[in-house]
Amino acid sequence: MEHMGIEPGRIQFSWVSSAESTKFVTVVNEVTDAVKALGPNQTFLKTKAKVA
Repeated sequence: MEHMGIEPGRIQFSWVSSAESTKFVTVVNEVTDAVKALGPNQTFLKTKAKVA
């Protein structure tokens, strides 16, 4: 995904059964914490136009 400007760690895949609600909550919290720790994706930040 790096070739598209998405940094490693922003996309994660995990198999969670519909019967594993506690695992789902854990995975979501872990992924959320990891992405928040990365901060904003620098590739997609808009910059202000410079006015002459």
